[in-house]
Amino acid sequence: MSKAATVFTIGEMLIDFIPNERGVPLKQVNAFQKAPGGAPANVACAVSRLGGTSAFIGKLGADAFGDFLLDTLINAGVNINYVSRTDQANTALAFVSLKADGDREFMFYRNPSADMLLSEDEIDSEWFSGKDILHFGSVDLIEAPVKYAHIKAINSIKSKGGLVSFDPNVRLALWDDAQLCRKTINDFIPYADILKISDEELEFITGIPEGPKAIASLFTGDVKIIMYTKGAHGAELYTRDINVSVPARKVEVVDTTGAGDAFMGAFLYKISQDPAGICFTTPDAAYEVLDFANKAASISVTRKGAISALPTLDEITSCID
Repeated sequence: MSKAATVFTIGEMLIDFIPNERGVPLKQVNAFQKAPGGAPANVACAVSRLGGTSAFIGKLGADAFGDFLLDTLINAGVNINYVSRTDQANTALAFVSLKADGDREFMFYRNPSADMLLSEDEIDSEWFSGKDILHFGSVDLIEAPVKYAHIKAINSIKSKGGLVSFDPNVRLALWDDAQLCRKTINDFIPYADILKISDEELEFITGIPEGPKAIASLFTGDVKIIMYTKGAHGAELYTRDINVSVPARKVEVVDTTGAGDAFMGAFLYKISQDPAGICFTTPDAAYEVLDFANKAASISVTRKGAISALPTLDEITSCID
């Protein structure tokens, strides 16, 4: 087995304000609880929580919320050597409401926020090796300095022979134009070796209503693996030669915030233990990794928050179907 890789994640880290009440719209929520969040940071914490090696690349405000988030990364065991601070903008905030089924409604405060100010000059190509993985989402692909920091990081790790992972994690509320969001996501997909997409995003991103045809259209550029998550209907994994699926586990859903990140972090943790394993040669090998990630997500939705809900390795391995 190859030496374990470092899973780098790049992008936003923010404060999620989670409501104390459930089943009411955002305008009717009376009280919130502060929780660390931001998909790339969640994924880095998920990898570390499972015993993997992870590092977060991003920028936080020089404020109390930034202090809180940095402490969160440290306590989770994430490498913070690639985190910078700024007094030019505040740490991003997101207010969340939980519907009766555990799904969410968001309101973001980031115009701009500190994460958006990370620049390409702050990315050093020497950070990465050919064994490493870089994961990112679409939230920080808006027209801001951080978009170009992403491009430099992606080009840097690919030049070293490392892997790139992309979870679009569409948040249309952060874009002025839905079509620009769609175009930007499609511009970045060909650079990903690993792509995660949800059933809510598939038609929006591809423009194709038929599921199998839409999935097939995503095998473009460097894409080798597609993970298709379907919430209560389970998940599927596709390569150009293999297709496996796992059903959703029956659990009591409390909060779906960060479930996709728990899934992604668990998947990348498994890949990081043997980066060569990305080339699944049998359906059984693909199923094992998909099932592991699915179990991680199913545990996370039984708890409130994102990072605080992430499972440990023991919790996943002791899961009984």
